Amino acid sequence: MVMGINQQLFGYIDACPTAFHTVAHTADMLEDAGYTRLSETESWKLRPGEGYFVTRNGSSLIAFRVPEEEFPCFMIAAAHGDAPTFKIKENAGITDKNYVRLSTEKYGGMLCATWLDRPLGIAGRAVVRTPNGLETRTVDLGHDQDGNTVPNAIIPSVAIHMNRAANDNASYNPAVDMVPLAGTAADAGDLRERVALAADADPEDLLTCDLYLYNPQPGVEWDGLIAAPRLDDLQCAFSCVTAFIRSGEDDDRAGCAMPVLCLFDNEEVGSQTRQGAASTFLSDVLVRVAAERGLTREEYLMRLASSFMLSCDNGHAIHPNHPEFADKNHAVTLGGGVVIKYNASQRYTSDAVTAGLFRLICDEADVPVQVYTNRADMPGGSTLGNISGTQVSVPTVDIGLAQLAMHASYETAGAADTAYMVQALTAFFRRSLTMSGDGCYALL
Repeated sequence: MVMGINQQLFGYIDACPTAFHTVAHTADMLEDAGYTRLSETESWKLRPGEGYFVTRNGSSLIAFRVPEEEFPCFMIAAAHGDAPTFKIKENAGITDKNYVRLSTEKYGGMLCATWLDRPLGIAGRAVVRTPNGLETRTVDLGHDQDGNTVPNAIIPSVAIHMNRAANDNASYNPAVDMVPLAGTAADAGDLRERVALAADADPEDLLTCDLYLYNPQPGVEWDGLIAAPRLDDLQCAFSCVTAFIRSGEDDDRAGCAMPVLCLFDNEEVGSQTRQGAASTFLSDVLVRVAAERGLTREEYLMRLASSFMLSCDNGHAIHPNHPEFADKNHAVTLGGGVVIKYNASQRYTSDAVTAGLFRLICDEADVPVQVYTNRADMPGGSTLGNISGTQVSVPTVDIGLAQLAMHASYETAGAADTAYMVQALTAFFRRSLTMSGDGCYALL
């Protein structure tokens, strides 16, 4: 029995509680599909017709396929693998005679109320001492060896009897109201020992770790809707990975352009890291690929000029209880298809040319398209497209899928839209682009 696309999405989300797990799981998917892992510290020997991927920091990944013959451009799709959460500090334990709590700080801008009163998991990476130095290992304390959910913490709210104003425009102090409870003083285990066990290391060999809270609740689908943790942006990440792999299978057009898949880290905190969209990671990979293929600097820049990038990150659906927050002419709906996002201040990169090119691809793939822009008096957010463009300057369109409760610990989207995005991205990866003059393109 073939698993439905949203059930596959839920499996991907469950396997990806942090950006480290997103990259590790995606790498496993690529290796299972025949792709070869590369290292930034080693020389690359690439074979036509083969696929490759490389990671940075264990939390960002770039994959590509080498065409059989000379290629005219790069067709790039990028998403991000991180999500708003709480990072556990180095000296985590806050212990009194009653409780053990965990010292945390906010990572990104979340809807705090949605993190209250639900069992939470702890996951991330451990840095372990080895005979030659150190190595990193992903850890997930929120699941046992059989994949069953294991609660690690909870953030308890104050009872209504003690805070009668709890439902009146509540505000949350992350140093007071959002501190996770790990257990009672008598029963809570030592977090460091549990991490070492999960990392298959002796506690004395655990040098440090990057740990985050996450919501382990499984995804669900009903009546045209899906709900799951981290839909922003794992719904787009899953769609990019799935389409990238599919586009290389049994298609006689695959291989004209060089398809490139990017999963960046740290989008939720500005992307200004060595593994974020503002880094040289994508540029470094493309330059090395071009050099290995024997292209001159000029030939590389010529191909870059004809390239196209999709910046994939979810957008805001019109809210059923608060439609006034949407622009009346640009409200997008759950299940209505892929969203093209515009912003006059270039928080989104879409313009008439890049949106037009993407519409042509969606028309061919029979995928419906919606158009989103914020209300003129509400600035909204931004994403990785314009940030990546400062390093790799290619025509880019910002796209995504409509969702509700963005940055909640559990988000809602349209059941039909995952398939729409996979369908559009698969068509995108199978196409190539040539530019005959500034603003004049041909899709091949």
